[in-house]
Amino acid sequence: MTAEVFCSRAAESTGGGGVRMDRVDASKQDSGGSSVEEFLLDQYLHLRASIGYLGFALPFVLALGAIALEGPGIRSSISDYYYSGMRNVFVGILCAIGVFLFSYKGYTKWQDRICNIAAFCIVGVALFPTTPEIGATAGQQVIGVLHLCFAAGFFSAIAYFCLKIFTQNTPGRSMTKNKARNNSVYVWCGWTIVGSIVLIALVNGLPKTMTAWARGLDPVFWLESTAVVAFGVSWMTKGGVLSALVRAGASFSRAKVERVESGA
Repeated sequence: MTAEVFCSRAAESTGGGGVRMDRVDASKQDSGGSSVEEFLLDQYLHLRASIGYLGFALPFVLALGAIALEGPGIRSSISDYYYSGMRNVFVGILCAIGVFLFSYKGYTKWQDRICNIAAFCIVGVALFPTTPEIGATAGQQVIGVLHLCFAAGFFSAIAYFCLKIFTQNTPGRSMTKNKARNNSVYVWCGWTIVGSIVLIALVNGLPKTMTAWARGLDPVFWLESTAVVAFGVSWMTKGGVLSALVRAGASFSRAKVERVESGA
């Protein structure tokens, strides 16, 4: 299997993009044959999907874990779970996402840089906690500002990935039905992230007298959760999860039709 075929197969499996073949040891390509490249492709897709799984699960794990440990109730934001019994889980998942993002290598150096920025920012979100709601010191307030800056950088980077990077088609290849479907998911996820962050800024920026009615509904938590889940969905789609589900659904439908036609 040549490098060009390997790139094409990665594009077909994930709906576009490509694999940086400069990461593959040339001697392994010569001696290992197709098995090595198949393994690399499989690991590459798993890395993408793993980033998505962690992002998708984050708000559910934190909320349900805190309810199990501390009783009913939702925190005012995802970041506020740093001050709950789920602190280690919160920091651990964010750092794991950061490591995976840093390990991920895009098709160009520019994509690498954006991914590294996202990785750096999400680790910053984990290590520089949000300002506590009660009794914050001056130092904690400064750290809280850094937390917001890192969060803004992370969400900006992942929105850019969804809208500008994931939607790119492999050079020299025509747009496939699979790629067009996946692009719709990426665009939806990207604008969901942007919209959620804009609404969070409005909720936090408007006078409390104007948003008091919504405070009891924990809007920031739900908006952050929406953005993080959209991030997870986009990376799971890039990892081939959506394509696999579509194929599984098509296989199930064909099997059902065959059973009906055979009289089973």
